[in-house]
Amino acid sequence: MDEIDDDLKHNAEQLLAQPVDVEKAGNAQYYCIHCARYFIDEHALSHHYRTKVHKRRLKALELEPYTIEESERAAGLGGSYHAPQKRRIVTQLPKILTDKLEANKEASSLEADAEESDPKKLKLALEDVDMQEREAKAGLPVE
Repeated sequence: MDEIDDDLKHNAEQLLAQPVDVEKAGNAQYYCIHCARYFIDEHALSHHYRTKVHKRRLKALELEPYTIEESERAAGLGGSYHAPQKRRIVTQLPKILTDKLEANKEASSLEADAEESDPKKLKLALEDVDMQEREAKAGLPVE
């Protein structure tokens, strides 16, 4: 836990944007920094984010790690004792996934801008969706 906390503070950028390494699972592109694990592909990593193991690790990382200074303060040797502070830990995605998300957002915003600029295309698109819904309800094959 202490090593993972140190990675979160100091090495997060390097670990989330690792160069390709064929010796590691998934060529070192799908890494969970909170659990210190490599995954073979995007699907395995996204499934891992929904597991109890990952959620428990996030919960354990919320408290600051126990330090020597804290133990001395608790023993009365170094000033007054301060309880460990709670932190908010959010899942950090690897660079390959953040790049994909940004590309999808840009593509969807371009499509939305194109549709908004031409009301005729927007109306045709809505009619097409309505027609497909009616065909699906009637049991006709959808194109």
